[in-house]
Amino acid sequence: MLAFKNVSKSYRLKGVKKTILSDFTFEFPTDRNIGIMGKNGVGKSTMMRLIAGTEPPDFGHIFRAPRISWPLGFSGGFNGSMTGIENIRFVSRIYGQDTKQVIEYVTAFAELGRSIRLPIKTYSSGMKARLAFGLSMAIDFDVYLIDEITAVGDEDFKKKSQAIFQDKLADSQIIMVSHSPTTIKQYCDCGLLFEGQTIRFFDDVSDLLSAYADLNRR
Repeated sequence: MLAFKNVSKSYRLKGVKKTILSDFTFEFPTDRNIGIMGKNGVGKSTMMRLIAGTEPPDFGHIFRAPRISWPLGFSGGFNGSMTGIENIRFVSRIYGQDTKQVIEYVTAFAELGRSIRLPIKTYSSGMKARLAFGLSMAIDFDVYLIDEITAVGDEDFKKKSQAIFQDKLADSQIIMVSHSPTTIKQYCDCGLLFEGQTIRFFDDVSDLLSAYADLNRR
């Protein structure tokens, strides 16, 4: 079970309070792929961080029974002073994985060559994204979180990433944030729509996309 119970989350920026969630209660379907849509700045990525557990709620409880990934391709959690190998080893231990196997998988997948033994702070954004994506694919999760990213790199790397990602989806659920109706329709069958401080659930992805189109016309 993945569920929010009376969850509230807000930020204070330059003395102004911005509320993202207010006493929000929702139980995520366990057998569905869920899209999350809404305009920029309404809190979609914040919700993903709350789901992942990388950010705590102000109030309320979040119940996470399944094995949930970090947002796919997210590289913000890397330690810049550590090498790529050291970061892989650290994450592997946190998730109880065979460190040697994960290092071998990510090294082959990310195609970073000798750079994988250099500090992350020397990497370009693309290199970090490749490492993060490879690390995400090296560990099996029940639920994959995707925040606008399904593949990175050049066309050959994107094709390889998409193929492996599709294999993962055969046995896993996804929760995806995207502004792309085409992407949401391809991967999801239901979803949540952020409308200011109101969040609506749509059991059918077509209804979600219609409501999102109406929202953008306002």
